[in-house]
Amino acid sequence: MSNYETIHLQMENQVAWLTLKREPVNVLNIEMMQEIVDALEHLIANEEPHALVIRADGKAFSAGVAIEDHIGDKAEPMIHVFHKMFHLLAKIPCPTVAVVEGAAIGGGCEIASFCDISVATEKAKFGQPEINLGLFPPVSVAVFPLLMGFNKTMELLLTGKTVSAAQAKEYGLINEVISEEELESYLEDLLDSFRSKSRVALEFTRKAIREAMATTFAQTIGKVEQIYLNDLMKTDDAQEGLDSFLEKRKPVWKHS
Repeated sequence: MSNYETIHLQMENQVAWLTLKREPVNVLNIEMMQEIVDALEHLIANEEPHALVIRADGKAFSAGVAIEDHIGDKAEPMIHVFHKMFHLLAKIPCPTVAVVEGAAIGGGCEIASFCDISVATEKAKFGQPEINLGLFPPVSVAVFPLLMGFNKTMELLLTGKTVSAAQAKEYGLINEVISEEELESYLEDLLDSFRSKSRVALEFTRKAIREAMATTFAQTIGKVEQIYLNDLMKTDDAQEGLDSFLEKRKPVWKHS
């Protein structure tokens, strides 16, 4: 089923498995995100899974979006294809499950937390470090207040700190923390629960729950995207943050 370079998609026992395979840490470049978009569009148009599981090979779930794709003419197409992934994740009719082993940072954290159910192993870590580069994460800005509330969102996005899986669960960012030994058993029990239910009932229950969130997300993400592209990304500090990362040096902020 999979003819992709950076991901693998397969259907197995009524479940769609989408595996990130841009090892070692699954940095999301434009080409990889376009493959994820294509895979999600395929599932929506052609398949009827009881669930979609997103997981990753390598040392990390995902270390986030490629910094080089934030620069110059790439920034706008990057943000558009990145946000399209989330619109499709909201649209897909089946429950979505993220399985995080290793770090989920930046865009990786956003994908994991946007899924309907997110589970992580004890060694997993989560964070949105964009503020350290003079940026902010648009999807997190739109979604995290719905998941964690105002205060925890501010804490995580303004400090850029990384939190453990246990802290992420406490914050409301993920659902469960599972030991590596118990992960596959837990996942199979969860998927069996979905398989035992009416696919139509799952679809419309999910649609009803997502509708309230989707309305808020759709209204918010467009405004946030414009602030990101038209205001923040045109500042000297945003450019300095990106340049300093690529040049492996400490940023020198104009507005420090």
